[in-house]
Formats: sequence, structure tokens, C-alpha cells
Amino acid sequence: MSDLKEKAPSVRHYFVDEAGDPTLFNGKGKIIVDTEGCSRFFILGLLDVAEPESLARNLEGLRSDLLADPYFKNVPSMQPEQRKTAIGFHAKDDIPEIRREVFNLLKKYDLRFFAVVRDKQNLLEYVKGRNQNDPRYRYQHNELYDYLTRRLFKERLHKDDEYNICFAARGGSDRTAALRKALEVARANFYYECGIASIAPINITATTPPHAPCLQAVDYFLWALQRLYERREERYLEYLWPAFKVVHDTDDTRQERYGVYYTQKNPLTILKMPGI
Repeated sequence: MSDLKEKAPSVRHYFVDEAGDPTLFNGKGKIIVDTEGCSRFFILGLLDVAEPESLARNLEGLRSDLLADPYFKNVPSMQPEQRKTAIGFHAKDDIPEIRREVFNLLKKYDLRFFAVVRDKQNLLEYVKGRNQNDPRYRYQHNELYDYLTRRLFKERLHKDDEYNICFAARGGSDRTAALRKALEVARANFYYECGIASIAPINITATTPPHAPCLQAVDYFLWALQRLYERREERYLEYLWPAFKVVHDTDDTRQERYGVYYTQKNPLTILKMPGI
């Protein structure tokens, strides 16, 4: 009898959310990129969580403890009627003391973060070019989201036996079929380039962060990255950087036409950004 034990199937848990917005124009067709209320960058991020149940449980436990702490009893974002921190962590809404608690919790976990960044000024030039060649073309928000999904997952779907992918829900429409198509295209593109195929099942869910605490975790990573790109503020990114595996800036083509990949060997810092 063989002493070798059968290897347990490897299951990967991914949580996906966005930072910024995909909007280029207002309702009248006016360009509003990088104006008040409209971001300059759109970022899609993926958090690889080795122990999602544990992370979710501890995020919920931390939030319960903080809500019960008299120190925070009069903080507006902690009030149930505000539907902010009271129902889930959200870095944009959480006060600094809360953020620090969440950051410290995230540092205790085995997390791997990946992101793709798109400069909407460059995207705008692409859209203008498309319109000149095809006057019928109309830019759609989902076009950008699905494109970045393909880029983000291209090298993330070939090593394991099963993938559970949770997307933060966007709007009221069910986009599960479109997301599945984007993931299958990403996997096919990897096969065409690298010759490595995978038939591992991909399980897709879409829900809101209050119902999936690990989406609250990816929000914090995205917020830290967004603060650097939008505000040139790097201390949050620097604090979480050990968990950052790849940030692909597709529009920083100063050195290569495909952009730049920031990794642990090539850390992203404010001094490396265009215009600095």
C-alpha cells in the first residue's frame, strides 16, 4: 500500500471590487474626467484570501466591538441610520481611528492583492479615436470593467483546482454571464500565450460588502492605492505594501508600451509616478 496521501484539491478564493468610477461624460456629453465628483483613475482590484471565513468572522467581530465602544457612540458614520460603518467597513466613510483598527487586522492575514489601473484621460483619447472611426460607437461603463477583468485575471486562473470569485455587485442588473465570459476569455488568452490550459470550475457570486466582509477588505486595499493615484498620498499604500503582489498601470508607457508592473521587487512609490 502506498504511503502517499491523496493531495487535497486547492481552492482559491478571490474577492473583486473597484475604486474610482468608469464615467467619462455627464448626461449632456460633456467631459467630466478629473473634475469634482469624477475620478481621474479607475482601478479594479482582486484580493486573494487564504482563509476567507476567518477573515470575515474577525472583521465582523472587530466591527461589533467598535460599535459597542462608548468612545465611538456619537460618531455619525457609526449610527445605524447612516448605513455606513454600522453595517460594514468602508474606508472612504470610516473615521481614521476605525481605519487604523482595520489596517492592523488586515496585516495579520495571509493576503495577496492584485490591481489594474486605467488613466481615464488616456481612455478618453481612445474613445475619441473610436468615435472618429465609427460614429455609431458609444462608450459603455461595462466595457471598461470587463476589459480590466480580463487583464486582472489573465494569470490568475490556471494553478488551482477550483475558483470561488466574489464580485462586488454593481447596480441592479445581473452581470454574472458577462463576468463569466470575461473570465473565460482571460483564461483562453493565457492559454494562447503560455500554452497552459485549465478546466477548473469557476464559481461566481455578486453581492454587496455588508453581506461579504472580505469585500470590505479589498475595499481597504483599493482605497490605499487610490489615495496614491488621486491624491499623491502614499503612507497607506506603504503600510499595506507587503500584501501587494502586482499593480499593473496600463497607461504608464514611459518605458514599455504595455505599461508598468509594480511588484515587491519593483515597489510602487510616489517618486515613480508620472509627473513627479
